[in-house]
Parts: sequence; structure tokens; C-alpha cells
Amino acid sequence: MRIRIHRGAHEIGGNCIEVAADDGRRLVLDVGRPLSAGWDEVVGLPEVSGFATPDPSLLGVVISHPHLDHYGLVSQVAEKVPIYIGKEAAALLNAARFFSPVSGGFDPVGHLQHAQELTVGPFTITPHLNDHSAYDAYSLLIEADGRRLFYTGDIRAHGRKHKMFKALVKRPPADVNVLMMEGTHVRVGGAHDEATFETESKLEKRFVKLAKETEGAIVTFGSMQNIDRLVTVYRAAKRSGRVLIMDLYGATVAAATRSSIPQPGFKGLRVYVPLLQRIKVKEAAEFWRVQDIASCRVFPEELAADPGRFVFHVPSSTARELLKSEVLDASGVAVWSLWEGYRSTPSGKALEKLLADKGVELVSLHTSGHASVPDLKKLVEALDPDRVVPIHSEATDRFAELFPRVEPHTDRAWWAV
Repeated sequence: MRIRIHRGAHEIGGNCIEVAADDGRRLVLDVGRPLSAGWDEVVGLPEVSGFATPDPSLLGVVISHPHLDHYGLVSQVAEKVPIYIGKEAAALLNAARFFSPVSGGFDPVGHLQHAQELTVGPFTITPHLNDHSAYDAYSLLIEADGRRLFYTGDIRAHGRKHKMFKALVKRPPADVNVLMMEGTHVRVGGAHDEATFETESKLEKRFVKLAKETEGAIVTFGSMQNIDRLVTVYRAAKRSGRVLIMDLYGATVAAATRSSIPQPGFKGLRVYVPLLQRIKVKEAAEFWRVQDIASCRVFPEELAADPGRFVFHVPSSTARELLKSEVLDASGVAVWSLWEGYRSTPSGKALEKLLADKGVELVSLHTSGHASVPDLKKLVEALDPDRVVPIHSEATDRFAELFPRVEPHTDRAWWAV
């Protein structure tokens, strides 16, 4: 079995890994859009035979999880190339497509399921459900020609599925030849070497405290596809005696997951439809979208009458109309629940100024979607691979300082497992 990393050997995101068996048949793991690319920038596909023109040796693409930097270029791959992804991940992305065209759509030929082997030609794929800020995310054990690759995808140990990480460390797959491991928090200069990250449970307690100390509305700006964070905010709203408000996008995504996830019909949960989403529904004449949530829909007048009753989990694009309708004012608090780096972007700075002009404080309540270095060390120790190959890091040259048996590789070069 041979491998080449097309993207990701020296950057965070944009992952694309080609795996070839001895007989020449191939799989691709992830086809991500680089995080360094602007939203309007055209990004070409990696040079993989079969992506653009037919090549029967390409057996398919396996998507580890529904984040753009791992699936964002799949829409450019030829339609006949088979796609494999988690069932709930595919449902989430298909539901999100109406509101977020970059989410794409999936019609997979097979689904990833925890610990359920999937045979594709000479490859045996065993997905391991993992703890990550993306829903239905997997690490992948790939076997062929008597060799074993374990690809972490993106992983952490402090989210709401932290037990999956503990189970992996306690009962790891045996005889791993190569551990291809993400290293988002392996940083230049070593600033994160000893850092640990707040758990979603502790974050929930901070939300509760903030809600009890705040007179007005708590408006949380986050990713509508971060289901862990939705659960955190919903639980905090219940514990503080408030009602959770979702937008139509978030409600649609949540309803596409599973019945245990907070969604329309849950007690203490209402749905607000922002102007841009009302326009989108009207232009598409898909009025069933608002009819489906009619029983739990809430309007600005009710929200403005008593803002202190509510905790919001909405996109930052709703800020202006919530301020205009006086749902959010100086008696409330806005919460940034996204990666802190986004605050320094032009849109992040514009949001801060908009809120500051209205006297609204913007606080950060967030935790990373990626494993700390100490947790990565636990993973390496448990799997005890022959080699550790870095990926998804801007400091892959530092892996050898932190982990044993490190073998870095460059993009686009073939190497043997």
C-alpha cells in the first residue's frame, strides 16, 4: 500500500490523501477546500487520476466529516466517482444546502458507521466515530496488502463525545503501521505544547453563569452545524430558566440529525426566521419550511417584549436586525462562540463595531474542535504505531519534538506504508 498527501502536509485544512493498493486500485480520503482560500477564490482539484475524467482504478472518495476543509471540493469531482460519508453527516449537509450553498449535496453510495467494516475493492475501511466539533465525524482505519493506516481525521477529547476518544485509547486497533495524525495545536514556537482546552460541559456552566448575571438577552453567534455547541447552549438555557431561540437554518439542520438533538418540538425551544431567510423561502416558494415550524415560531414583537427570557443560538448575520428590533440592547450580551481568529476578519471587526456602537458587550465562550498536544500524546502512546505521519498542521516540523517515530512527508510525493 502506498500513500501520497495532495494537500495538508504543511497546512491546517484542505486535506486530501490518495491511497493505492499494490494492484493499482485507489481510494481518496477527504477532498477539502484549503482554509487559506477566500470565499470567492476558485480552488482547483488536486491532480488525482479519475477526478476529472474516468479512471476505473479510482474506487471512491471517503469523507471523514462534514467540514469544508475536508469535503469542500467534492462537488468538483466527476459525478460517477463513488462517495462514502457518515449517514447523518450527509443528511446534515443536504439539509444545510438550502441556506448555505457551499455545503453542497451528497448522494453517497455507502455510509460510514462506527466499527462497521466497509469493503471497497482491496481496501477494508473501519470507521471510528470520534469526538470533534463536526457532527458524525470519523477516524478511519484503512487496511490493504497486509498493511494498516489509521487516519485520525479531525479529533479531540474534550467535547460531548469525549467517551469515544477514551474508548479509542483504551481499546486501540492493533498493529498500526502508520498513524496519520492531525496536529492543529502543534504550533510554531510551542505555545500550545502543554495547553488543555475547556470541555463543552464546563462551557455550559459558563453560559449558565452568564445567563443568570445578565438582565437582557444572551445572543450566541456560532456555527449552525456545530451540534455539540447547540446542545451546550440549549442545556444552559434550560438550566438558567430561559428559552432557546434558533434560526430556521439551525432548526433545519438539527431536525436532519436525530431525535435526541434539540430541534423544533423540544420544550423550551422556539424558532425565529430572520429577514434574509424569509426572503430565501419566498423566492424559492418553499413555504413548507416555515409551515413546519409554525407551532414553535416566535416573532420579533414577542422577543422584544421580554428579551431576558431568551438565549439565542444564531448566525452573526442576524445581529443587525436583533439590534434594530431592540431584542438585543445594552442590557443583554452578545457571545462569540466561534474560533477567535474569525474576530480579526473584516466581517468580525464590523460586527464588533456594530455591537459597540449600541453599547452591547461581546464576550467569547468557545472551545477548540481539535485535540490538545497532551491528548495527542495519549493517542500515539495507545496506538503505538510504527510511524507517525503529520497532517493538518502548520508546524509539522515540530512533531518530532513531541512524538516518537515521526516520519514527515511533503505534498504530492508517494511513499510506502
